[in-house]
Amino acid sequence: MESAYAHVKDRLHNRRFTVANNTQGLSGTGTVFHYLVEEFAITSTYQGGRIRTGHQVGRVTGPDTIELLYHCITNDGEMLAGCSRGRVGVDEAGRTTLHFVWGWLSGAQGGGESSYVEAEAAGAMSEQVE
Repeated sequence: MESAYAHVKDRLHNRRFTVANNTQGLSGTGTVFHYLVEEFAITSTYQGGRIRTGHQVGRVTGPDTIELLYHCITNDGEMLAGCSRGRVGVDEAGRTTLHFVWGWLSGAQGGGESSYVEAEAAGAMSEQVE
């Protein structure tokens, strides 16, 4: 069963992502997502920008698709939760990309689309040095 999900695991496991486009959402400049994948299960933590701390839990649903539940606390003390369905891709530079259609379940209304790109390795290395 894991071989059907190998592409997603290879592209997400222990990788960090930043926002490429999220005009309707809460995450933005400075928000970093760190994903872990074990078989079909996905977890992540995220913070930065307007988000004090957040978590995601989800599953791989196909060779390049995932679904997630997420919740966070903002720097202003708001608590929000939502769900999303996403597609894992690769850009022209070889970086992993994520594209989501999402909606709020609690704390806010509405939804939208957002996209993320794998953080540069050099940036991750400088974070570890500091």
